[in-house]
Amino acid sequence: MISEPELVGGGGFERPEVLTEAPPSRPPRPPRARRPWLWALGGAVAASALWGGGLYAYERAKPTGPDLQGYRHVEDLCGAARLEALAGVLGERREDRTPPVVNEPAISETGCEVGFGPPEAEQTVSITYTLHKVTDPGPEFEARTQQSGLLVKVDGIGEQAFFDDMEAEGGRLRVLDGPAEFQVDIYRQSYDMNGEEIASSLDLSGIEVPLTQDVLALMAELRK
Repeated sequence: MISEPELVGGGGFERPEVLTEAPPSRPPRPPRARRPWLWALGGAVAASALWGGGLYAYERAKPTGPDLQGYRHVEDLCGAARLEALAGVLGERREDRTPPVVNEPAISETGCEVGFGPPEAEQTVSITYTLHKVTDPGPEFEARTQQSGLLVKVDGIGEQAFFDDMEAEGGRLRVLDGPAEFQVDIYRQSYDMNGEEIASSLDLSGIEVPLTQDVLALMAELRK
């Protein structure tokens, strides 16, 4: 009978090592794509911020010009100028003539010429209305006016007003009211088409009173 071998030296059979396979690892997940609307939204917000900042800078840099104080450009100045006080002195209003009109971003200018009285002894009123939209005409108005000989200051109309009195022959009134500048000339026809002097009994001395009344009415009409 064969017996199990005796253990020698306390040793024994070594246990065979058992190798176990690790479970297969899962393949890495692909990176999740960013939702396109998130970056699109971020780009839109950034673009909006840039656009808003640019617009704000543009608005701050844009020249504002003087306050127009309600004054507006008109194509038909003769229609706005009633001249009722002058008609009471000069006679019936009978003819209107409109010179060329200027209407630009920086300035607008329009005029009106009106004839009063009979054709053989006509008085003419010429009006020029200038609206300064960008520059302030105030600092230079008095200097230019006095250089033209208009040395009599008129109170109660606009910010500055001067009258050049030609006594019996008429006169000229210049008015500045904020951005609006007015020049009104009154003169009578002294000669006919043949060069003959026209006798007139009409004395235009003191014409600045009805003239001032009519310019005040015109200023109010242009601010409506």
